Amino acid sequence: MVFFYCSLAICTITVFLNFYLLIGFKKIRQLSKQPVIEKQPSLAIIIAVRNEEEDLAKALQSLCNINYQNCRIIVVNDRSTDRTPEILEDFKRSHPQLNVVTINVLPGGWLGKNNALYQGYLNSTEEWLLFTDADIVFHPDAISRALGYVVNNQLDHITILPEMVSRSVLLNSVFATFCIMLMMHMKPWDAKNPKSKSFAGVGAFNLIRRDAYEKIGTHTKIKLRPDDDLQLGMKVKLTNLRQDVLAGKGYICLEWYKNLRQFGNGLLKNSFAAANYKLTTAIANVLFILVAIALPMPVMFIFGTVTIRLMATIMLLFHITYMIIVPPNKWWHAFMIPFAGFFVAYVFLRAALITVKQGGIYWRDNFYSLKMLRDKN
Repeated sequence: MVFFYCSLAICTITVFLNFYLLIGFKKIRQLSKQPVIEKQPSLAIIIAVRNEEEDLAKALQSLCNINYQNCRIIVVNDRSTDRTPEILEDFKRSHPQLNVVTINVLPGGWLGKNNALYQGYLNSTEEWLLFTDADIVFHPDAISRALGYVVNNQLDHITILPEMVSRSVLLNSVFATFCIMLMMHMKPWDAKNPKSKSFAGVGAFNLIRRDAYEKIGTHTKIKLRPDDDLQLGMKVKLTNLRQDVLAGKGYICLEWYKNLRQFGNGLLKNSFAAANYKLTTAIANVLFILVAIALPMPVMFIFGTVTIRLMATIMLLFHITYMIIVPPNKWWHAFMIPFAGFFVAYVFLRAALITVKQGGIYWRDNFYSLKMLRDKN
């Protein structure tokens, strides 16, 4: 009977959460449907780069072709050792709006990317700051539509959910489940509600008013956070500033990782930060992922009675419906939810144990002790 009632509870919660997610995503407006701004405020587009030769040229080409005149592109080269400096020099010769800031030494107590973004801010004077990554491809009207939305709605900060694609079919199926987990954590559709604790922050597109960025304390307040994009959005919300989120399908695109191994290695670097570097919290998160995502359907199908298997089938059908409605997911991604749950749980646990064992994290060839990370958290 215990198994039956647990299965019933999980089935009920799953159905509710699918409805909740679908309603939430419907609340998020599309960037493509926003008006282009007419009177352009000054804008600094700040990109931190380190050994980005593979994707940098494509990203810069899209930025240099945006339909926005009153802006500067500030690329902060953080100790690159590949062809990144040469690529930047080539672009500078033909695009006068491109400014390059070079960092040769990383100051103590900083993650490289966070320091680079902060140095970009120090080298800017513009009213608006757009923090973005070196692998983002922009539609020519993406920025003018985003600024049109923030000005019309009197916002201090907006983030755009990018269209994420990968050449790996397996990775795309895992993305589908991971994005559900991330959206449940942020609940971005409620970010604009001042009474909600929900927030939004994405490294691909964090657009913030200069005085708002200074009010939250700039990147100096999150100098050792690998999840700096999420933390920026959270601090905006905690400071009671006005923020919102848009969906960037067709306008903000990136290939986040190229295969499942790269994705796992990326999570290894920053997933323990989500637990505030507390082992007990990390283990609790792993257990929650296993119990709520990875195990329910397999256990119910394998060990359940006919009624319990019917509940599992209902859960699967609702997952399939969600995947069909929310692009760019495929219907069969619903069958990969248990695998994705096990994979993410494994990576989260491994990240926590490795970090504790070695006493810190390695980030871009630098070591940061666990004591330092916890003190700055």
